[in-house]
Amino acid sequence: MLERIRNSINQTWPPQLPTFTEANVLPSSEKGRVFIVTGGNAGIGFELCKILYASGATIYMASRTQAKAEAAIKTITSSSSSPKTDGQLKFLHLDLNDLLSVKAAAASFASQESKLDVLWNNAGQGPKSIKPGQKTVQGFEPMIGMHCIATLLFTELLVPQLRASAKEGKPGRTRVVWTSSGMAEEGSPKNGIDFSALDNGTGSLWTNYGHSKFGTWLLGREFARRYGGDGIMSVVQNPGNAKGGSYAGSPRLMMLVFNAFVLQETVFGAYTELYSGLSEEVGVQNNGTYVIPWGRVYGVEMVPRKDLVNALGTREEGGLGYGEKFWGWCEEKWGEFV
Repeated sequence: MLERIRNSINQTWPPQLPTFTEANVLPSSEKGRVFIVTGGNAGIGFELCKILYASGATIYMASRTQAKAEAAIKTITSSSSSPKTDGQLKFLHLDLNDLLSVKAAAASFASQESKLDVLWNNAGQGPKSIKPGQKTVQGFEPMIGMHCIATLLFTELLVPQLRASAKEGKPGRTRVVWTSSGMAEEGSPKNGIDFSALDNGTGSLWTNYGHSKFGTWLLGREFARRYGGDGIMSVVQNPGNAKGGSYAGSPRLMMLVFNAFVLQETVFGAYTELYSGLSEEVGVQNNGTYVIPWGRVYGVEMVPRKDLVNALGTREEGGLGYGEKFWGWCEEKWGEFV
């Protein structure tokens, strides 16, 4: 128990300030590269897009609502604090609540770009924004449906563009960044995944959230196993307790306490994501790794919950690892729709 408390404190109140920030992203340093940031119109994703825009890259801001995305793009590009840059920000319609939208988004991107250098799977929803009994368009429990099934489908559909980038680029530079959460450790059920509760949830919105975020962790490690040989890096990260959309709908009193003692400025979460996607400290030897706030590699051996260590690194009866089994389950769920 003491080890778990120390681990929670270490990730909630990191012992050091971010070391990889906008200061490490020089103007035109990423010119010619192509990025996607899902959920880039608000919160941590918005702050990440602001930093990336200055780098000279082409960034696709994947969002559910065109008007909100275009307003966010205008805010970034017209800001007096934005340096002169060759960067471009483009809207890409993506709704993780609907697998048909996911398929259409990947097709739209493929019609415009032949390669993808970094995909930040940043989009998601917090438990307080979900209503009891809510389902996705295709009838999935919303946390698993959006954070796992839809996000994995979007990533899988973009593998041809990721492979093209990896073939041309420097080893370790083509990456998929998956967004997990401290709730993957603090709020997930035994072994991180309860396969009997994937369809209808666990009965608790917070546990469903932790469930989906550990599922994201599993998928990120499994992606590394499947595509590392193609030169595509897979990095899972906990952006940290930064102000953002995950807390939407939370009680006012709770937010007063969190804002005063727990949450950091939104840009700190973007620094974790920036480190995961661009830092050379995360090399090919770290494929499948986990990054914690505000940019630190976190080995599986450091996880205090041994049931999670087992799920992340071993195979269960029947020969399948948890990651492989969960990946297959996700594929079965989208199979009839796409």
